[in-house]
Amino acid sequence: MLYSFLHESHRFFGYITVRSFLTLFSATLIFFILGFWFIERIKKLSIKQHIREEGPSEHKKKEGTPTMGGLLIFVSSFIPSLLWLDLSNHYVQAILFSSLYFSFIGILDDLLKIKKGSNKGLKAIQKLLLQISGAGILFLFLYLKNQNITFISFPFFKEWIFDIKIFYFLLFLLIVVGSSNAVNLTDGLDGLATGVTLFCALAFSVLSYSSGNKIVANYLQIPYVPGSGELAIFFAALVGASLGFLWFNAPPAQIFMGDAGSLMLGGTMGVGASIIKQEFLLPFIGGIFVIEALSVIIQVISYQLFKKRVFLMSPIHHHFEKKGMAETKIVVRFWIITILFVLLGLTTLKLR
Repeated sequence: MLYSFLHESHRFFGYITVRSFLTLFSATLIFFILGFWFIERIKKLSIKQHIREEGPSEHKKKEGTPTMGGLLIFVSSFIPSLLWLDLSNHYVQAILFSSLYFSFIGILDDLLKIKKGSNKGLKAIQKLLLQISGAGILFLFLYLKNQNITFISFPFFKEWIFDIKIFYFLLFLLIVVGSSNAVNLTDGLDGLATGVTLFCALAFSVLSYSSGNKIVANYLQIPYVPGSGELAIFFAALVGASLGFLWFNAPPAQIFMGDAGSLMLGGTMGVGASIIKQEFLLPFIGGIFVIEALSVIIQVISYQLFKKRVFLMSPIHHHFEKKGMAETKIVVRFWIITILFVLLGLTTLKLR
């Protein structure tokens, strides 16, 4: 909206880099403006986090901490996106829909937990069906706009570009639903999911800009996706919203993200990675999310088949807590690992 008006008056506002900075700054500012009021409002409404009984005993002191901070992450990233993005771009329409849809699922889940007075919200099958439905709608929309979405490329190998046709639908579902749930599983320690998301979103902002710029894409020998550069601005909004939320979520957290934030953050990263054809780079950059999800899968399979636990507790960040490692140390070390994963992922752009 604001972009269209300002772009007509001055070409300066047409640059993606300029709008990315303005969006990042706007998202952070909105969060700071609304943050204190939002937390107090949530407290008055008694919207509080319920800690699961089987969790680490140290987490009991967090019982009653305000939750649903993800709602403010959504608002503080969505509003600047509406202001600074080219809303006529169908990739922008897709990413904004994914933000809205996955936020809705998370809010519904959080509200059910509050109503039940426990950490049990939507049933797993209900949440999964809602996620699959949203991903299916997004795939159909993107496919109708651009049939080339079914092409895939691989890191390290510039010649490996294949059209997998209808099978891409299954891959798309796996990426979007998987990344949404992976971020959700990672959200278990103060500042953990937020910090990891911040670095990943920053990386995807760079990747989106590169993918949408023909000169840069050709130089890096990555798929050129016309119009996808606008997603750099959306991911900048996520960086700004994450910065704002981290201010309040840093240990000890004043507010928790809840599913309203984690499902949205993961879902939009999955959609964005698919649009810019970096589906297989997502596991590199979001390595911590993959590790967290795999730890749960391994734990469940091991216990179901052999009645033995591989980890003291899953997701894996709880395993380290059980071993006596301080929460802040786990969080900072996971951030460091994420930075290394991000650098590794971006390095693959030149190893082709």
